[in-house]
Amino acid sequence: MEQRLKIQEAIPTAWETLYGLEKYLHTLSLNPIYKHLIRIRASQINNCGFCINMHTKEALKDGETQQRIFLISAWKESNLFSEEEKAVLAITEEITNISGHGLSDASYQKGEELFGKDTLAQIIMTAIAINSWNRIAISTKL
Repeated sequence: MEQRLKIQEAIPTAWETLYGLEKYLHTLSLNPIYKHLIRIRASQINNCGFCINMHTKEALKDGETQQRIFLISAWKESNLFSEEEKAVLAITEEITNISGHGLSDASYQKGEELFGKDTLAQIIMTAIAINSWNRIAISTKL
């Protein structure tokens, strides 16, 4: 597969702006495991091989287990994920599949109950960011 244009070269200010968001998200207190779950699950849904590869390697490096990574796509049926992690994954799926119905009231309320507004905002922004990166990678055949 031949890569198409390089967004970072074609419109570097846009790339730097999105990269700036990513750098900002790294400064937040969101649990690193939640970040990995968000990035891997959204990338799976979007079929972004580049990002799945990158984020599973990062998760393994940070201590995530292979078994849990293998089961992320079947998290609803797994007992390996906590209530909080399942809430993160539900929010991620609903944001990623936004055309279905968007972030449901039930998932939003559960997230706010479990995490509070600040952490919920971090979860939402992390999901938005990875979806942006997935779309760049897929559109440009990165």
